[in-house]
Amino acid sequence: MGIDAILDSRNWTAVPFHFWSLVFFSFGCIVGSFLNVVIHRLPLGESVISPPSHCPHCNYSIPWWLNIPLVTWLWLRGKCANCRAPISPRYLLVELFTGCAFLACWLAFGQTSAPLALAYCLVLAGFIASSFIDLEHMIIPDELTLGGTVAGLLGSFLVPALHGQTTITAAMQQSFLGAAVGGGMIYGVLRVGKLLFGRQKIQITPDTKVILGENAVVLPDREIPYEELFYRQSDTIIVKARTVELIDRCYHHATVRLSPNSLRIDSDTFDPAQTSYLEAVAEEIYLPREAMGFGDVKFMAAIGAFLGWQAVVFSLMISSVIGSAVGVTLILCGKKAWSSRLPYGPYIALAAVIWIFGGKGWAEWIIPR
Repeated sequence: MGIDAILDSRNWTAVPFHFWSLVFFSFGCIVGSFLNVVIHRLPLGESVISPPSHCPHCNYSIPWWLNIPLVTWLWLRGKCANCRAPISPRYLLVELFTGCAFLACWLAFGQTSAPLALAYCLVLAGFIASSFIDLEHMIIPDELTLGGTVAGLLGSFLVPALHGQTTITAAMQQSFLGAAVGGGMIYGVLRVGKLLFGRQKIQITPDTKVILGENAVVLPDREIPYEELFYRQSDTIIVKARTVELIDRCYHHATVRLSPNSLRIDSDTFDPAQTSYLEAVAEEIYLPREAMGFGDVKFMAAIGAFLGWQAVVFSLMISSVIGSAVGVTLILCGKKAWSSRLPYGPYIALAAVIWIFGGKGWAEWIIPR
């Protein structure tokens, strides 16, 4: 079936509406199975095409009859058919979420425009993959953000109704504007947040021992990997110390500044790669932090390309409300530490989903079209 045939509404209305409901749910589960591959492999830098699906524990190549969405996981009770190692419930959840998301798109938009329902299915598939990767790895890969921006521009060309337009020219204008506003606005938030909140003072007792190891900052009560602290080359860990000990020398009343490519102790400079161990008796310690990751900037640009600048503004507003609600709930439940470890991408995705399924209607009085 070519693009013209897919975009022709007569080909969709020739078949009962709820036949397509079943098709959309089933197809969504199949796409969800592929999204599981994307979620597992993209953060590892692996191909999502080759090799074929296999068990990560024993490398057993999974035949097609053991790769049926939903059914296989339930039938095998969440275990590999070969080595019986556990398979994460995430595989079942992603397939189910994607199937339900595709079904919801068809039920909400199928009678109006089947191509629009398909376009929203693509958007939600991207949201699901991005959110699960962000939750597990605290990143959103460029393949999903930059690739999503390109897909948004192409989708706007094929389905102008994504932006409530009837002409390709008007839809493309909205798509380009949405991508620009999405990326630009969130980049502004990131820079302002970095300026205002880019450094966090850690509360420590006097004479606390702090170790700057090969891969992490080690405090008495926790260990913080550098990958959670260094988002850019300028990010710096600052330790004001009573004593600093290296393998071959010692300093007194010194300030340590560690960034990804530089280690400075007062006026002396070292190569961090050649300094595997540093122990300090600290008086104060400051860690870099982000108001938002740069992946969120590119993620919002992709949302703007698909949904327009109004959706960007709405998503920024509502995601902050969602994030605040989650943070307060975790604090009330005694999980304050969790609130600072949750990524922002899923909040943005959820806010954009709210926009798609009705948010644009009641938000028009806030954000004029």
